[in-house]
Amino acid sequence: MVATDPNWAEQVTAIATAVGAIGLLGAIIAAIFAGQQVAEARQSRQAVLAADFFRRWDDHDLVETRRLVGQFRSRDELAAAFRRYIADNSAEAFVLYRELDYFEQLAALEHEGAFDFNLIKLLLGRTLVARWEMWQPSIAAMPGDGYPMFGGLVEKMRAALTAPTP
Repeated sequence: MVATDPNWAEQVTAIATAVGAIGLLGAIIAAIFAGQQVAEARQSRQAVLAADFFRRWDDHDLVETRRLVGQFRSRDELAAAFRRYIADNSAEAFVLYRELDYFEQLAALEHEGAFDFNLIKLLLGRTLVARWEMWQPSIAAMPGDGYPMFGGLVEKMRAALTAPTP
């Protein structure tokens, strides 16, 4: 057989294929880079949101709530007082609601992906479960399904805390 040199059409096709492959490779690299940028931006946004949210725990309003809660010797005593405060529509009821609302908001943010669960586990972990247990009689006395997101986050946290670590 006689070898023949490729004609101009074959040469153009080969060059176009090589250029297309290089272009496709560049597009894939750009997509990967863009994906990394989006992930980094999301992590940054989550970190700022988390820092602000967890800073609220030490703000005056929630410190006032924790001081009020700390005056009760047991969770049942807290529940009885909370029921009285609610019935009297007293300011103390609204002070106590702050902590419950705080944890409900935290749970909603985690549920919607605004907070990473592992970050909550690292920063609150057993404290979250302990606060739920302390508030449980008060929540149980409320009409309806009080603070369901808070309860769901606590169940998820309990599972994570009891799961064996790899």
